[in-house]
Amino acid sequence: MTDIFTVTRGSSPLVLSMPHPGTGLPDEIRAALNPTGLAVEDTDWHMRQLYAFAGRFEPTIVEAHLSRYVIDLNRDPSGASLYPGQATTDLVPITTFDGEPIWPAPPDEAEIARRIARYFRPYHDAVAAEIARAKAEHGFCLLWDCHSIASVMPRLFPGTLPTLNLGTNSGASCAPEIQAAAEAALAGSGFSHVSNGRFKGGWITRHYGQPSQHVHAIQMEIAFCAYLTEEAPPWRFDAAKAARLQTALSAIIEAALDAATKLERSHS
Repeated sequence: MTDIFTVTRGSSPLVLSMPHPGTGLPDEIRAALNPTGLAVEDTDWHMRQLYAFAGRFEPTIVEAHLSRYVIDLNRDPSGASLYPGQATTDLVPITTFDGEPIWPAPPDEAEIARRIARYFRPYHDAVAAEIARAKAEHGFCLLWDCHSIASVMPRLFPGTLPTLNLGTNSGASCAPEIQAAAEAALAGSGFSHVSNGRFKGGWITRHYGQPSQHVHAIQMEIAFCAYLTEEAPPWRFDAAKAARLQTALSAIIEAALDAATKLERSHS
């Protein structure tokens, strides 16, 4: 464990990345934020609790502790937009998802570079190391990137977001057989869903998903309404809602993992 992240090592080829559940703020960054920023409202709330069911798969979990307002671990470190022409937030967010400013004076280039070195690189070094370890032990890795977001966010998408949003960078980050298996389970989940819709996978999915190198990456973005009581941050975990969602997620991950195992064994 570090102040930046925790790695919980498992014995399977499944690696869960959780880049946005953290609410931590280093002292100097806390002092620089305005009251809106200090609320860290754009957190992926209760990810570890939601994914408690995944213990049955014996995954490795890389979980961030710091708020995405420190630096967004799922953005391109070059600063390039993941969704050109669409509203999004930056490597170091300047506003909330709703467009509200979070800094009296936004961080300058030198400060952003410091945060990349201090916070971004160590997290990704850990993710890369666990992917490499899974490949060495099993011949492949299935990287599952865990996310959630408010169900209604007009600046980012119209109307209400589908409950389950699967992203594979439009099919580039995992083998088609794995995506098809995940989508079949998604279709049977009983939840509204979409593949490669508004959320196609962030930098983690796009960067690490290299099917030709036996690394298959899938992002799952979940609407808060499926497992939280949406009133005001910090959103409360709703165990009754979550139980149904956890059953669905377990089936989707199982389908993807089984397809990946079958595919990779056929190539060995």
